[in-house]
Amino acid sequence: MNLLIIADGRSPITRRWIRMLEPLGYTINLVTTYPCTPVEGVQETVTFPVAFGHYSGSQAGGSTKNAGKRSRLISRFRNVAGDLRHWLGPWSVDHRKKEYEDLVLRLRPDLVHALRIPFEGMLASHTPPGIPVVVSTWGNDLTFHAESSGAMGDATRRALLRAEGLLSDTRRDLQLAHSWSFNPNKPSLMVVGNGGIDLSEIEQATRGVGLAVPWQVINPRGFRSGSVRNDTFFKAIPLILSHHPDIQFICPWMAGQPEALRWIEKFGIFNNVTLLPMLSQPELWREFARSMASVSVSIHDGTPNSLLEAMAIGCLPVCGNIESIREWIVNGENGLLVDPSDPTDLATAILRSIEDNDLHRSAAKRNRQIILERAEVSAVRRQVAEFYALVCKK
Repeated sequence: MNLLIIADGRSPITRRWIRMLEPLGYTINLVTTYPCTPVEGVQETVTFPVAFGHYSGSQAGGSTKNAGKRSRLISRFRNVAGDLRHWLGPWSVDHRKKEYEDLVLRLRPDLVHALRIPFEGMLASHTPPGIPVVVSTWGNDLTFHAESSGAMGDATRRALLRAEGLLSDTRRDLQLAHSWSFNPNKPSLMVVGNGGIDLSEIEQATRGVGLAVPWQVINPRGFRSGSVRNDTFFKAIPLILSHHPDIQFICPWMAGQPEALRWIEKFGIFNNVTLLPMLSQPELWREFARSMASVSVSIHDGTPNSLLEAMAIGCLPVCGNIESIREWIVNGENGLLVDPSDPTDLATAILRSIEDNDLHRSAAKRNRQIILERAEVSAVRRQVAEFYALVCKK
């Protein structure tokens, strides 16, 4: 199969999806909506920086000059930048229509797969007739971005109308997609969007790594405007420290983030919070293995990759109590669910994650079984290959 993937080439999710497909022997080309370093397993990479992606700082595998300065500017004007992307981003996609069509006609793929709707699925909606398109819903594509402006709503509908197949990592989004114009008679598949979890790879990377002393808690989500309540996270820390003053909080993706630095200064928690840059996958897994709990205070989300990794490694998930997370976590059984706007509720849950050894043991056992049943990489590969073949036959 000649497969064209449209995705954020910086993202670990994109790279893992492509890596998952490698054993299938596909020819894979990539349209990346952000500048990125080369992606292993890709024959040709073409950058289409729609929705002002060329102004973004680097992320996974990305490397752009002045990325740090851009990151600080974006951080300072995060909400304004988000609003502008939601109003002008669809226009920028349409502006590249002819260039994209010419590229697709040159590459002649058997199938186009956009790994999320904004703005990759919107670009895929301009795929010339006769070439099937698959769209994945990811995170808050339908619960936040689609509703953020009239332009985003129209572009979301157009993407789902054009799609011959839909992949989703939650039952919620499969249902929502129908209300956003995806034909329920077309093929759809619920499968994790990160390409699956390779337990043997994780076990190799974390072998010999034990829980940190003093106790450690990880927040792996970074800053995500409109979807993650990191203000709740930082407000909860002083409440936790009043009970256990030595606990350490590890925050990948937050190094140099002005918002995080302001919260740390406000609460005087310099000695208890470490802001880290983006970590390699093995480094992140080792931090999960050292941590008692993984905190994700989401108000909009799909199935976060960090949730699946924490579950696979035995790090107790402490998450916002939202519909998509409840598809994976039963409160008090294999994780803890909290009101994402309530620092006291979050602090209570994190304290329990540290003190309740029985919950830790039972949750770790249950979560490993869930990953084996629903997210193991070889099973995901088989399902995706069958789904691609089905869509191409339609």
